Amino acid sequence: MQGDVQLDAKGLACPMPIVKTKKAMDSLQEGQILEVLATDKGSKADLAAWADSVGHQFIGTIEEGNLLKHYIRKCSNESIEEKPFEHTVSIDELQSLESGVILDVREEVEYAFGHIKGAKSIPLGELENRINEINKDLEIYVVCRTGKRSDFAAKKLAANGFKKVFNVVPGITAWKGNLSKKL
Repeated sequence: MQGDVQLDAKGLACPMPIVKTKKAMDSLQEGQILEVLATDKGSKADLAAWADSVGHQFIGTIEEGNLLKHYIRKCSNESIEEKPFEHTVSIDELQSLESGVILDVREEVEYAFGHIKGAKSIPLGELENRINEINKDLEIYVVCRTGKRSDFAAKKLAANGFKKVFNVVPGITAWKGNLSKKL
């Protein structure tokens, strides 16, 4: 399979594959297919969620060793404004909270190298299948590296009936506390 245009996003981590993909999609005509080459395992869920949020068709991903080839069809020449999840808390506010669940939606390897103590790990790509592991009655604080992947996850939780969901911005890169490496 080959796209009409190819984008090299190898070696980039969230949110850069999305940023570069968005820019590349702007130059395509309706119906054309963009092939995105990436190495970040999280890009599979990230790009699918992004495409869905802006009205493009995420066709799928082919994995060749460590290389991921994502295919996205441009479905409209009209620009759809991305709307961030409306309920957010800052990473500083998160440090002072005493209740709720911290949901870390980064990939397993990212979580293993350092996470907020007590955070529950469910990578974005697994969230739909594991959503029943989360208590809808609790406040859920969704965190990722930069706030982009957690934005998609917060929207998914809200769409599935979660009422007390907050996206943590800018993400774990700004966390001032200690990070745990215990799995």
